[in-house]
Amino acid sequence: MAQSTDQELVRRVRKGDQDAFDLLFTRYQHRIHHLISRYVRDPEEVLDVAQEAFIKAWRALPQFRGDSQFYTWLYRIAVNCAKNHLVSRERRPQNIDFDLDDEDSGPLPERLHDADDPESLLAKDELEAAIFRAVADLPDELRTAITLCEFDGMSYEDISAVMECSVGTVRSRIFRAREAIDERIRPLLGRQGTR
Repeated sequence: MAQSTDQELVRRVRKGDQDAFDLLFTRYQHRIHHLISRYVRDPEEVLDVAQEAFIKAWRALPQFRGDSQFYTWLYRIAVNCAKNHLVSRERRPQNIDFDLDDEDSGPLPERLHDADDPESLLAKDELEAAIFRAVADLPDELRTAITLCEFDGMSYEDISAVMECSVGTVRSRIFRAREAIDERIRPLLGRQGTR
């Protein structure tokens, strides 16, 4: 059963197979925790929000139409749970911490790991910190779009499904996020060229 596709597992869950849902949970547990931790700082709260997301997914699975991939649908539920948690706590996500060594990290972190001498390592660390501060300071919809694209490596179509907006809106949000990040790091890039 471990080799089953998500669609097969969803069909089994709809027929009452709890083991199939357990397998879906195991398959996506780490990614969902990682996603929620970008919104919720307290590790215990991350676990609570993730549990809430999986419970909501379990309850809503009979209504899952299969218009998108299962993990995209689950991501949307998790993002909504994280946002609802923050609203209920009357706070916004602050100082988002991205684990660059995480196996789920996408293309941007890979590009930042290419320094080899101490000066380059220092410049890389400064640039990395500036990028993460710039991402953390983005408005919620821009931060979510760029995070799902660059750190989770999701396609624009999948991001569209997660964020419940058009692909064009996703492209626009990612473009605007990249422009804002570029504006913040441009001074560092110019300074690195003079070292």
